[in-house]
Amino acid sequence: MRRILTIASIVWMEMLRRKDIYVLLILLGAMLAGIVSLDIFGLGGVAGYVKDTGLLMAWLFSWIMTVGVSTRELPQEESRGTIFSLLAKPVRRMDLVAGKWLGCWTVAAAATLAFYVLTAVIILLKGGKFSFPVLVQSYFLHAAALSVVAAAGLALSTRLHHDAAAAMTYVATGAAYLILPRVSEFMAGLSGPRGIAMMVLYYMAPHLELFDMRRRFVHSYGPLHWGIFAVILAYGMLFTALLLLVAWLSYRRKRFARGALG
Repeated sequence: MRRILTIASIVWMEMLRRKDIYVLLILLGAMLAGIVSLDIFGLGGVAGYVKDTGLLMAWLFSWIMTVGVSTRELPQEESRGTIFSLLAKPVRRMDLVAGKWLGCWTVAAAATLAFYVLTAVIILLKGGKFSFPVLVQSYFLHAAALSVVAAAGLALSTRLHHDAAAAMTYVATGAAYLILPRVSEFMAGLSGPRGIAMMVLYYMAPHLELFDMRRRFVHSYGPLHWGIFAVILAYGMLFTALLLLVAWLSYRRKRFARGALG
């Protein structure tokens, strides 16, 4: 466990050095400040608009950040040649994969927490109200979704270069969020092999829309039942574990040649 935490801390130091988090926070703050300055719906209207747009941007920015970081870590180690010094130490490839995932996920989760806090502060400053339990549930389910995205990006980066892995992760996770929920509508008119294929896709791919509580938060529907909340969290943990297993199986026998790197 110490090796995993050490590798995760290296990811944190790299992120702080690159200042990616600060750039995203500045973008979100500037966007929310612009929304607040356009008081065209009245006080309550602006507060509700900040809720909706603030969390939407938090999802968008955190998604971009998670994909970028998770698909960059392993190819970066290989291109620099530092993968040899890492694996020469008593570090198993499973430790490397788990450590990289933990670092990427916690960085993204921390940045997302800052996004949520910033959004909540501006809502309160504009005289709006929100349910704190719903905000807490929204954040933890959002973080669970990011753990799945980080694991997917890491798994793809074990066999692809950074750009290709990032593009594939964007497509796969974007489709899982936007298209997969509608697959059940297409299944009604299909039969035979195509119907079976659609059914397999529907049940085997992660349903990222389950983690999105923006509507419940914006429209003050109240918190989820805590049992349902726990089930969704467990679902996210299960998919994360499966994707990390795929990443490890893909990476454990990968061979590196110094002349081929970079």
